[in-house]
Amino acid sequence: MSKPYPQEFRDDVVRVARNREPGVELSQIAKDFGIHFTTLYSWMRKADVEDGVKPGVTANENAELREAKKRIRLLEQENEVLRRAAAYLSQANLPGK
Repeated sequence: MSKPYPQEFRDDVVRVARNREPGVELSQIAKDFGIHFTTLYSWMRKADVEDGVKPGVTANENAELREAKKRIRLLEQENEVLRRAAAYLSQANLPGK
């Protein structure tokens, strides 16, 4: 599923919202850009995490975590194959067979 707004647009809207004049509401900025207030609020929260202003997982950390989980799943599958092969070979080497 593609994102409906390009990242450059998101960054521009967040920059405008952060640099707004006193008294200008976020809802007005969202309306001016044709987006919903909660969308702008969500973008601002994500930008705060990315910039280190608020704690949270950044996009890079999230990507690394996804890759690590994928690698763990692959290694677990390989481990299961090796475990089964070892069990099979140990049964084949029993005396009397």
